[in-house]
Amino acid sequence: MSISTVAVIGLGNMGGPMAVNLAKSGLATRGFDVSDQARSIAEEAGVQTFDTAVEAAQGAEAVITMLPNGDLVKKVVGELVESDSTAKLYIDSSTVSVQDAREVGELINEQGSLFVDAPVSGGVTGSQAGTLAFMVGGTEEAFNQAKPLLDIMGRSITHCGQSGNGQAVKACNNMILAVQQLVLSEAIVLGERLGLEHQAFFDVVSNATGNSWSLSVNAPIPDVVPTSPANNEFKPGFSSALMLKDLKLAMESAQATGTNTVLGKIAADTYAAFVEDGHGNLDFSAVINELRH
Repeated sequence: MSISTVAVIGLGNMGGPMAVNLAKSGLATRGFDVSDQARSIAEEAGVQTFDTAVEAAQGAEAVITMLPNGDLVKKVVGELVESDSTAKLYIDSSTVSVQDAREVGELINEQGSLFVDAPVSGGVTGSQAGTLAFMVGGTEEAFNQAKPLLDIMGRSITHCGQSGNGQAVKACNNMILAVQQLVLSEAIVLGERLGLEHQAFFDVVSNATGNSWSLSVNAPIPDVVPTSPANNEFKPGFSSALMLKDLKLAMESAQATGTNTVLGKIAADTYAAFVEDGHGNLDFSAVINELRH
């Protein structure tokens, strides 16, 4: 399948920059979003926008969806395959449950089209820079078709196996990330109460066995890492609300598979309380403030 025209459904903080990078690469890029502002921003950057998802997908050989939840993905994809039976490549980069991804894949495959679930890591910054990490589930054929497009939007593209496995590994990764963020925050607070300066803590731990992305890139303390949201009042690269969403998906999978995730559940409960207290719009590293109480 030769791909010269791509449709992106969902032009928000993640999907918008992804569509722009596709357009910059020379591909004819069509898009849709329910937000007038999102459509306008994408249009100014070279994306041709439309009033409906169905219109945007017409004539495209590949359709990329980046939507808030699994129900919406199923609804939109259902409308697309019902309106156009032409064989296409569908790439869903939304974060949804493994089961939702597999249901969408079955629907698309039944129509004679190819499907991969390809959730991302890297946040808004990675989306804008074209440096996202894609975790891809689907057949080898579908992956090979999708990879040239994913290469435009990301720098790490990993085929994880069957449909749904992209979502599976993202759930596992973000559960690890949440637990790391919590234990790092606990250690920082402990260090503060023992009289450690933040810089000394960072200089030692970032060069020792306790180092992690949560510290070296996303440290929840200001003035030690230039990329840290803590330098900007925890304006999110990855919000606490989105972390909670991912943790809920991980807990659903844990329950479905009978997996005992003790630390994962602690992380899910902690972020649930943090979001319930009104902090869902802050970066997930801001949870350190909850632990200081």
